[in-house]
Amino acid sequence: MASTRKRHAVELFSGLPAHYDRVGAVMSFGQDPRWRRALVDYIAAAPGMSILDVATGTGMVAFAHAERGADVIGLDQSEAMLSGAQARLAATPGLAGRLAFRRGEAEALPFPDASFDALSFTYLLRYVDDPAATLAELARVVKPGGRIGMVEFGVPGDPALRALWRVHTRVGLPLIGRVVSEDWYEVGRFLGPNIEAFHAGRPDLLALWRAAGIGQLVRRDLSFGAGLVILGVKDAATSA
Repeated sequence: MASTRKRHAVELFSGLPAHYDRVGAVMSFGQDPRWRRALVDYIAAAPGMSILDVATGTGMVAFAHAERGADVIGLDQSEAMLSGAQARLAATPGLAGRLAFRRGEAEALPFPDASFDALSFTYLLRYVDDPAATLAELARVVKPGGRIGMVEFGVPGDPALRALWRVHTRVGLPLIGRVVSEDWYEVGRFLGPNIEAFHAGRPDLLALWRAAGIGQLVRRDLSFGAGLVILGVKDAATSA
């Protein structure tokens, strides 16, 4: 049975796919695409690579990997989001042979060990009950030496910037959301407190990655700390 946290995540995003890419960019002052590009550049997809993109949403990162020639599976727990990704794929027939989408949960991936050359995920760990166990499950399906990367919202460390960030997330995001739809208004109200609580509860995210058998870690705080990209490599000695 799905937990309250997971049910809320599915319900929260069920009405968003039609405007997800554009509104997400507006809410981040145009920075979200930049953060995703940093992730895609690090994964460095190339022909012959197999990549899993978890929490794929409407497939923005998955499409970017496939456009570089990799074989990509985009996985998400939301049927609504996957419908948006499938519609986009139908309009991009040139990628149909190397990009596919399927429903699944990050906590129990439907793939054997060491199935993929690399793995990416976006805005995932705030929505799972056990981030440490989820990271271990993500690492399980990556081949030793494979790259793993994520994009997440951050909280600026500078007190003055953090104060401005709080105004934007507590006031600006709900106002932007209200202009679009009731669903986006709810997302706007939710995000600020959720992001801040997540980081307050897990001040050392890199420790979770190391415990999952992911090394060579790099943390990049982008856009004055409002965006966070973590990059790493699955340890060669890790069997799962």
